[in-house]
Amino acid sequence: MVGGLVLSQAQSHQVATPRTAVPAPPQALEKRPRDQAQPCGTAAAAAAVSVRSVDEARRAHARHIKLGLDRSPPHARPLLAACALSGWPGGMELAASIFESLDDPEAFDYNTLMRGHVGGGRGDREPAAALRLYVDMLEADVEPDNFTFPFVLKACAQLAALQEGRQLQAHVVKLGFQHDEHVQNSLVSFYGKCGEPAMARLAFDRMEAEVRTTTSWSALLAAYTKAGLWGECLHSFGAMLREGWRPDESSMVSALSACAHLGAYDVGRSVHCALLRNTASLNTIMQTSLVDMYAKCGCVEKAAAVFDAMDDRNAWTYSAMVSGLALHGDGREALEVFDTMIREGHAPDAAVYVGVLNACSRAGLLEDGLRCFDRMRLEHKVAPNAQHYGCMVDLMARAGRLDDARALIGSMPTGPTDTTWRSLLNACRIHGDMDLAERALQELRRLGAANAGDYVIVADMHGRAKNFAAAAAFRTEAVDGSLAQSPGFSAVEVHGEVHRFVSQDMSHPRTRDIYEMLHQMEWQLRFDGYKPDTSEVALDVGEEEKRRVLAAHSQKLAMAFSLLSTPEGTPVRVVTNLRMSKECHAYSALISEIFGRDIFVRDRNRLHRFRRGACTCGGYW
Repeated sequence: MVGGLVLSQAQSHQVATPRTAVPAPPQALEKRPRDQAQPCGTAAAAAAVSVRSVDEARRAHARHIKLGLDRSPPHARPLLAACALSGWPGGMELAASIFESLDDPEAFDYNTLMRGHVGGGRGDREPAAALRLYVDMLEADVEPDNFTFPFVLKACAQLAALQEGRQLQAHVVKLGFQHDEHVQNSLVSFYGKCGEPAMARLAFDRMEAEVRTTTSWSALLAAYTKAGLWGECLHSFGAMLREGWRPDESSMVSALSACAHLGAYDVGRSVHCALLRNTASLNTIMQTSLVDMYAKCGCVEKAAAVFDAMDDRNAWTYSAMVSGLALHGDGREALEVFDTMIREGHAPDAAVYVGVLNACSRAGLLEDGLRCFDRMRLEHKVAPNAQHYGCMVDLMARAGRLDDARALIGSMPTGPTDTTWRSLLNACRIHGDMDLAERALQELRRLGAANAGDYVIVADMHGRAKNFAAAAAFRTEAVDGSLAQSPGFSAVEVHGEVHRFVSQDMSHPRTRDIYEMLHQMEWQLRFDGYKPDTSEVALDVGEEEKRRVLAAHSQKLAMAFSLLSTPEGTPVRVVTNLRMSKECHAYSALISEIFGRDIFVRDRNRLHRFRRGACTCGGYW
């Protein structure tokens, strides 16, 4: 016996399946050869053909009992597999009954039942039962084999049972399976799904080179994707290609997701080209990933082209297209796509409605947004969640109806959330309502959800009103509360590599060239009458110092580097975690006109496209 697992934690965990625009990569298990992936081989296949429902399985089981074959694993095994792996309602219950009647079940039989308990998409899936079976297996002195661990590790991943998974890793080593590719791939996948990318990387690095497969890389990329480590995901994808591996579908989905978040258009386009060269036809998952990537990289036209060419669209596809149009502020087009979705018979869900309401908010479509909110609740019976209320508060507040937005927050069935108060706080900054902004911050404090950015908004509002003492007090309160603020940055992709800048950045290898380019850009702008707008610099310093701070803003550094490093006429694509300031907006518009470049800037709220001195947002952002 190898020792027991602590199951109390595993049984208390709930299976978490958060919705994302791109589905998670398949498990390594599904990539095994057919004879290995199906524990019962041809006999199980024959049983699955001859027994086609749970009622037929019950009758077959009754015949086994009459003939005295129900206790013999070789005879009961095909029926056990048919019930456990079929997905029939009630199938797992009957499979468990068949298993309990066996005299001396072998690892084969334990594995079959475990696989049934962790099978995807089953209403009666019970991963905790798979872990209990593993403990029973050890107590019965049945030694696990290399097919056992992928199932129990998958159960741990579904339960987010990190402690139990680590114990299983120790069992893997004790039993000598540390060189088995399927077991090791399952370990990488397990740590990734538990939100432990560093442990997934460690498990990957410990694999011998001859043991690694495309599935190993896929599991690693999925781990980085789940953790939001987009740069590491793209770096590993590049390493995979350099080592001569041909990426599979799930690897490309992860890479496209990373490109979408980083705005790495060139890499994303290269992945698309590779797909077209190596795949006869793209499936719905890949096409949806492409729609999402192109929209988030600023190419909504290409996203629409992929979307229009699709033969088989689903709710995920429509959600990606609606959200992409919302990001670009094209609310009318987003509503048209949504109406098409309804006409084609796709039932809208909560995720699609987040995109629809965001589209209305970013385009200032107040009446349309109110109509969609009612339609969501009354016609499609989708209960509004915090995201929906946050969209509605943002829509109403940005349109100047701050009191109505405040009333909506008070009417929420579940009570106000930090999302809604933060939406109101951001709108107060736009409209300059200091009293309501301080009230929103107070409510965020009460909820224990206030972050450094919330304090900075109120402090900046006081700073612009020349109340420097109050501004300093709010900033001091944030520091005293140990509220760390994420540094503002802007990133730009050049030749397939993402370069990140912060304000006043001097760390880039081409710093001297970048600042020289900045000087040339501002010198040319001044001929067009450009004067830096220092009104949003909430610092108690002189005008010259304010202009110096503005001159080396992270967004301007990123644009300068891109202009310096790319051919004339090439679009400039910047991704920033900041909200676009009025100064940067005016600056970017002039640069697009003087340099003859299209400039795409994806800020915290939406995507701005500057062309010939004008922006697609129309001044509403």
